[in-house]
Parts: sequence; structure tokens; C-alpha cells
Amino acid sequence: MTLTEVFDQFERGIHRPIHQPFIIAEAGVNHEGSIELAKRLIDEAAEGGADAIKFQTYKAEKIASRHSPSYWDLNSEPTTSQFQLFKKYDKFWKKEFEALKQYCDQVGIEFLSTPFDVESATFLNDLMNVFKISSSDITNLPFIEFMCRFEKPILLSTGASFLWEIHQAVEVIKRYELPFSIMHCILNYPTPDDQANLGMIQDLKKHFPESLMGYSDHTLPKQMKTLEVAALLGAVVLEKHFTHDKTLPGNDHYHAMDKEDLKNFRANMKELSGLLGSYQKAPIPTEDLSRQNARRSLVATRNLQVGDILQTSDLTWKRPANGVSPKYLEQVLGSTCIKPIEEDQAIQWQDIEPKQ
Repeated sequence: MTLTEVFDQFERGIHRPIHQPFIIAEAGVNHEGSIELAKRLIDEAAEGGADAIKFQTYKAEKIASRHSPSYWDLNSEPTTSQFQLFKKYDKFWKKEFEALKQYCDQVGIEFLSTPFDVESATFLNDLMNVFKISSSDITNLPFIEFMCRFEKPILLSTGASFLWEIHQAVEVIKRYELPFSIMHCILNYPTPDDQANLGMIQDLKKHFPESLMGYSDHTLPKQMKTLEVAALLGAVVLEKHFTHDKTLPGNDHYHAMDKEDLKNFRANMKELSGLLGSYQKAPIPTEDLSRQNARRSLVATRNLQVGDILQTSDLTWKRPANGVSPKYLEQVLGSTCIKPIEEDQAIQWQDIEPKQ
């Protein structure tokens, strides 16, 4: 299923099961300028079970000034200038992304890429059906409006944002009557587990009930529990950085998942689906015996004779539920016995005549 179809189902009130979130493998620029490596990332994302793979499209000169300071862990990525880091990985442009889109179609995985300027957004419009807005552009309202003019669903990442900033961005999207996904995100690379703040998903759901909920994860993959919890809290679209080798230094390799992490996550979610079961509360067949034997009936506390008027002292409640339920106590009190009832025997409706 494509991301557009997920949006369409949400608009029609059809909700994707919690254990089947839409997973975006965020390859970003982990291809490091190699088409062959980019294709390998596509292959491994598909093998791992991702629904889509997303790249990033930018030119260093368009995204950052030459004096822009870093905001990532310098122990893992020592480059102190955003411009210098982006310059290392901005070799792909229109021709390369057209080739990657074609390869994604062959492999059977959805192609996405986050544009960071007007030119890249324009040519990416021909290659994908959904636009992703980076957390870094959530206050760039003119650029958000530019992308909205393509009239496609929007993924809006919300890292480092106040609610009022998210509302301002959403107001732009709503003017174009576009479906959108609010994606919880912590803009910290990597995000320590105790800073993931997954509870914010619930707050975003409350403030944006018309939004398909999502989560863009920057924690270390470990056992993929962060994504599991996000899904259980209602995040339908899950995005996490993706690499072919987590041991590689620098850039986004150090906090990314790989294909084995993806497989582990899918397996865990399949196991969770067994725990989740039905989403409609009702007894299941294996509870039938328990309903009968673990519930209670009204029971006589003494031997009752024909003509006795049932009083509170004549009755108690005991298991099993093979007689009149205790919920009918008020109707039974004051009734007349029309048959003898032995002590510790369950009251039956045919044994009594209701009070007039």
C-alpha cells in the first residue's frame, strides 16, 4: 500500500491496524554520493520490510550559509559547519533522483525525498506523490505554501517546535485542503531514550485530530522499542534513518537502523498483533466456560417452602451463573416461592412468582 492510499483510507475513516504502521526508511544522504550505494540502500530497505525509502535533496549553497554552526553530536560527526557537512553529500540532483525513482519502482518500494529548496521541490513533484517538510522548515511558511501548491499530501515533521508554530504551518496546509500527517520528532542527533518524549504523540493527537499521526525517530535503534511504543500510541507513519552499515563514522550512520533492525521491528509488531487481537470489546469463544462458571447466581441461604416471601436474608450470591443473576436482586426481593428451594440452591425464574 502506498502512502497516498494510507492517507485516502484515513480520510474515509478507515484506520490502519496499529501493528501495521507505514515505515519510511530515511536514507537521507547515507548514499554519500554513490548511485550504487543508493541502490543498495533501496534493496536493503525493501528486504527489511520498509514501505518507502526517503532521501534528501539539497545543495549546500541553498540550505545553509557558510557560517552555519552544527547542531549534532560532534563526537559522532566532527564537522562543525552545516555548510561543510552538506557540501560533502549534495552531489545528487534531478538526473540521479530520476534514476533512483525508477529503481524504486522496479524493486517495489515507494520513493520519497525531502526537498530543501524551490528547485528541488519542483522536479521532485514529478517523482513522488507526497511531500515531506523537514522540522527545520516548519517556520518557513513561504516554502510550505510553495509545496502545498502541488496539491499533494504533506508529512510535517515537528522537531523543536512549539504548538503555536505547528498550528501556523497547519493553517497554511489547511488553506489548500490537503491531507497531512503531523510527525512527532525530537531534533537531536542522536536522541537519548529519556528525551524521546513519545507522550507528546498523545498531545498532538488531541490538538490535531484531523491529522494522520506520525513519528520521525532519531533515537539509537537498539531493540526498536521506541518505534513499537510510538505505533502503540497511535503513530501510523514511522520514519527512521536507515543505513547499510551502522558502524560507519559520521553523517547519519551512527543513529540509523539497518535492514536487520527493520526485520526485527516487523517481527516484533507481528507478535504484538497477537497480543492486540480484536479492537472491538466482546467476549471471545474461549471465555464461554468462564462466563458460565466464574460468574454468580442468587442462591438460597436456607430451605425455602412454597409461599415464602423472599427477603434479603434469604438470599446471597455464589458461583456458578446457572441461576438468576444478582443484577436482578431488586426484582427477586418480595417474590413468592412457587416451588421448594433447598439451601445453597440457585434461584430459577420458574421457582418464583414476581411481586405484584
